[in-house]
Amino acid sequence: MWRSGRGRIVCRIFAFALIALVVLGAWHGVSSARDTTWNDAMRAAAKAFEKSQYHESEKWLQIALEEARKFGPQDRRLAESHMKLGIVFHSQGKLDAAEAEYKRGIELLEKNFGGRHLLAVDGLTGLAWIYNTQGRYEEAEVLLNQALAIRERVLGAQHPDVANSLNDLGTFYNSRGKHSQAADYYRRALVMLERVYGPWHLNVAVALTNLGILYTASEEPAEAERLLKRALLIRQAALGTKHADVAASLSNLGAFYSARGNHGEAEQLLKEALAAQEKVWGPDKLEVAVTLGHLAALYRTQEKPAEAEPLLERTLGIWERVLGTDHPRLAGTLSQLAGVYEEQGKYREAEPLLKRVLQIREKAMTKGPELASSLERYAALLRKIDRGSDATELEARAEAERLGRPAAEATSVR
Repeated sequence: MWRSGRGRIVCRIFAFALIALVVLGAWHGVSSARDTTWNDAMRAAAKAFEKSQYHESEKWLQIALEEARKFGPQDRRLAESHMKLGIVFHSQGKLDAAEAEYKRGIELLEKNFGGRHLLAVDGLTGLAWIYNTQGRYEEAEVLLNQALAIRERVLGAQHPDVANSLNDLGTFYNSRGKHSQAADYYRRALVMLERVYGPWHLNVAVALTNLGILYTASEEPAEAERLLKRALLIRQAALGTKHADVAASLSNLGAFYSARGNHGEAEQLLKEALAAQEKVWGPDKLEVAVTLGHLAALYRTQEKPAEAEPLLERTLGIWERVLGTDHPRLAGTLSQLAGVYEEQGKYREAEPLLKRVLQIREKAMTKGPELASSLERYAALLRKIDRGSDATELEARAEAERLGRPAAEATSVR
């Protein structure tokens, strides 16, 4: 199974991003040595991807792409190879390369199949999350709705795969702060999956988690707890207590209790989740980084920055080793670690981290309030270390972002 980078259906509290579920298409029957080479390369790429070995996955996909070109431009395996390569680039934060691959795949499908092929969903969804990262929200919304329409038209409105697109739209609206719309899509997805599989099937757990996360961020804590506990029980019953997905549910529930101020129970669950994840995956898996981040956030709410600091430093190290040093996902951890340094009066140590946050957001072409907040945060820190003139320039840029004006125009208004 393939899931795009900032991109699996959200199963982590406050971890919104690319969140698209992209399932590897059915394999073609093996009828020649060339078919075998393509199939083997795609399987090897998928296996490496599941282990977060993105460079290895990319290598195998390049082999698959070369083989697919031999089939001719009309063969859907060429489009599929471009799509999967786009997912791997996306997961590494190589947004320009990912966008190019998605577009190549979509173009081939439109030319050969009229753009209604299910494979187009991968590219449309991937492009949507790139545009969402860049603040191109209207374009992202259009693409996600197109992906939903294709699934409904090809599979039927009640097919369980349609729930994936409903979840994507729910996550998009949640990330935009449109909680009512997000809840509508999440509930539709949950109802659909329960109708197909029953209320206690493993496939229902993700939808329960998404809705639980949404209610955690809103004012329905009792319902959030009920949903997250139900997701945990489903996974424990289906997978046993030592499975990685069970650890993910423990992490989610621990983050919920942390947000609600139930610090003792939160710490116990998060430590249990962390121990299980490290045993299953080892110390450098992305899911381990997420749980470390939850535990660090708990310590910050308890005003224990010295305990949060090593956890966030370890989290940052995992992100950098797996995703590279300028992936958009790093911005949140860098910002949190800078906050921990600031809380301890380590302003000089915090400064390069906030500078990196700004550079990452600019590289990802982030616009509007999100970029403005990063500019304002960095400016506030610069004033603490007597760099007032630099801070003034950043504040002018932040105002420009919030007003939708060029920076020079905003400065002249000031």
